[in-house]
Amino acid sequence: MVGTIVIDGLFAAIAAIGFGAISNPPRRAFLSIAIAAAIGHALRFSLMHYVGVDIITASFCASFVIGWVSLFLGSLIYCPMTVVYIPALLPMIPGMYAYKTVFALLLFSRNLSDSDMVQRYMQEFFVNGIITCGVIFMLAVGATLPFILFPSKPYSLTRRKPE
Repeated sequence: MVGTIVIDGLFAAIAAIGFGAISNPPRRAFLSIAIAAAIGHALRFSLMHYVGVDIITASFCASFVIGWVSLFLGSLIYCPMTVVYIPALLPMIPGMYAYKTVFALLLFSRNLSDSDMVQRYMQEFFVNGIITCGVIFMLAVGATLPFILFPSKPYSLTRRKPE
């Protein structure tokens, strides 16, 4: 159980570092990106597999934690919280659900003459599309909630304390 959670967090950290490298953050931010991604993805994995929470609610909880972690780690490394939380959230985008949404749409358009297949593929399209949109929306809401609750804090992350 613990090993599975650690492996999930490790793979999320590796993916987040890759996503972070695309946006060219300062080198000091990579460890914070990896930590935020590992904590968030491991939390979502644990909530889904061991507690039985659905993917949308688990994604909200994980992104909320990533938002707080990025606020804390951003102040330690003097980087904006977006440098940390954007790459940390990207491994949690539900790619399989998005793929199934598009695939169901394609199959729907190819089987317009069969009403049973049309109904089946439309149902798959809407179920997977709602899950995809719900997860992405909750990722955005959860990660920006610390910014909304403390609007002045994120702007002070890049300033060093006077000595």
